[in-house]
Amino acid sequence: MRRAFVKALIKLAEKDKRIYLLTADLGYHALEEFAQKFPERFVNCGVAEQNMMGVAAGLALSEKKPYVYSIVPFVTFRCLEQIRNDICYQNLDVKIIGVGGGFSYGTLGSTHVVLEDLAILRALPNINVLSPADLLSTEELIAKSYKTKNPSYIRLSNAGSAKAYEKKPNLQIGKPNVLRDGKDKAIIATGIQVSLCLEAAEELKKQGHNFKVLDFHTIKPIDKQALLKELKGVKKIFTAEEHNTNGGLGSAIAEILAESNWQGTFKIIGTPNEFLSKIGKAEYLRKKYLVDKQGILKNILKFL
Repeated sequence: MRRAFVKALIKLAEKDKRIYLLTADLGYHALEEFAQKFPERFVNCGVAEQNMMGVAAGLALSEKKPYVYSIVPFVTFRCLEQIRNDICYQNLDVKIIGVGGGFSYGTLGSTHVVLEDLAILRALPNINVLSPADLLSTEELIAKSYKTKNPSYIRLSNAGSAKAYEKKPNLQIGKPNVLRDGKDKAIIATGIQVSLCLEAAEELKKQGHNFKVLDFHTIKPIDKQALLKELKGVKKIFTAEEHNTNGGLGSAIAEILAESNWQGTFKIIGTPNEFLSKIGKAEYLRKKYLVDKQGILKNILKFL
């Protein structure tokens, strides 16, 4: 996904000289093309993420359009105070790109596995929180978020093989995108879980369950009316995310459904509110925590 991000950013930077790319000494084998094309607009801030956010804020206040890149734990948790006070408080046009969401860096343990970022970042005022499903949706959301003037956090996964779209989609920030029509049941997913849920929906159909599948690429803001329109007549809803069940996509959807007096049954599929007890590759950890395709199937069928 990071290559899709760089590809999309280069296209934008060729037309807009305000675009700067900042990194905290990461992004090797991905950011080089941007650095070669626009050396005066590429800044390696070193292992100093908090300072990097301050530099980004200064660039935004100087009418530039900075993109800040690092792996998720470093670009969110390490500099949360600076994101809150320097960027969100002033509502600055800074785009924060976090690569390696969820279990992407599972071999490095709990310090590098990030299952709380969506909850923490969506709690901050002014910021958009986006989570693309695959390479094509990454390019699309980079292009669409470019048009916004407030802060954005874009969570990328290391799942280059995930495929939710056959062609570049026309996504709208805040609005869910229907990938599969269904009757009275729906799965709402974000990030890599979208492609897994599409596969799970195919298996469920063989067992007589016809699920609508929604790509919820925007965790914040959410167009409540657009969501409720897509869920009209749906009586069973499941959400799926590679994230803690507290505060993420499922919590955001639950809040809206509760306030709308929706009647039905609802289940959040995600990881438990605990630190990892296992270390391993992403595929192993998804299976362990029941957020791979078979885990999603097991969760849904058990609940049904």
